[in-house]
Amino acid sequence: MPAKNYRLFALLSFIVLSVSVHGQAWRAHSPAAKGDLVAIHFTSASRGFIAGDGGYLASTADGGRTWRQHPLSTTEDINEIYFRNDENGYLVAGRKLFITSDGGNSWLETNIFRALDFRNSTPILLSIRFADRRRGLAVGSVLNAKGNVIDSLVMRTVDGGVTWQRVIVPSKAELFHLDFDGSSHGWIVGDKGLIIATTDGGDTWNVQRSGTTNALYNVDFRDEDEGYAVGEQGTILRTENGGRSWEQVRSAFPGTFMRVDFADDKNGMIVGHRGVILRSSDKGRTWVKMESGTTRNLYGLHIEKKYGFAVGAGGLLVEYLR
Repeated sequence: MPAKNYRLFALLSFIVLSVSVHGQAWRAHSPAAKGDLVAIHFTSASRGFIAGDGGYLASTADGGRTWRQHPLSTTEDINEIYFRNDENGYLVAGRKLFITSDGGNSWLETNIFRALDFRNSTPILLSIRFADRRRGLAVGSVLNAKGNVIDSLVMRTVDGGVTWQRVIVPSKAELFHLDFDGSSHGWIVGDKGLIIATTDGGDTWNVQRSGTTNALYNVDFRDEDEGYAVGEQGTILRTENGGRSWEQVRSAFPGTFMRVDFADDKNGMIVGHRGVILRSSDKGRTWVKMESGTTRNLYGLHIEKKYGFAVGAGGLLVEYLR
């Protein structure tokens, strides 16, 4: 083989290897929005939603090949979208909550705060989950006039989202994300390594020892015992006893991690800044880096056994190819 052709062959081989590990790779789709995409949720292999800056919301009915935008009555950034089943979904944008009962075809804005609840401050909602049909939580922070966090925020409903009451928790730190297992056990992660947990559906909360002061941006529990949390400066935490003790997992990747999601009991992924994607196949004990094909920040992740997507800065959408 001539030297020029050999160099070309070697280059092409390197490119293929750099985006494929054991037949697994990520493929970037055309930007779906002008602003950042921060949230993604699929209810099936074909039906999914992406959301982000400026109230942008879009859905797919063909597994991500095409997307249809849904206009919402807000220009607030959408921080999270979540469905508890195929028909019933929720999204939070700034201080607003939107609910759908028809699979996302229409969205109704719901008042979660009373007019006099926050006279000289502003509530911001960052995450929402429902433990069952009636009981749900939305979390975030309270900001003063200068935009500084002055308190944590936990709102709770016991009637499916019709009415909400504030729950006082043992911290004033900003709360970034929550997860539930069943109707009783729940966890919230936040700034300065905060993890708080409930075993009574959200009535009371207790601080768990995380072993870190780094901000924790995401938490994912497989059951009431096995869970994971990720955050800044390469922080990866795992527990096998519901958070009574947390183990810090060392890795060679010091960046900021934004999302962790497990497709099954063994296989999980993490996404973060500068296009970082990590993969584990041993219940989160060790992590290896995958080639994402991008250096943009990744903010959202949804992984299942047979499909997966991540979203990020500049409307980026990448699909996991098995």
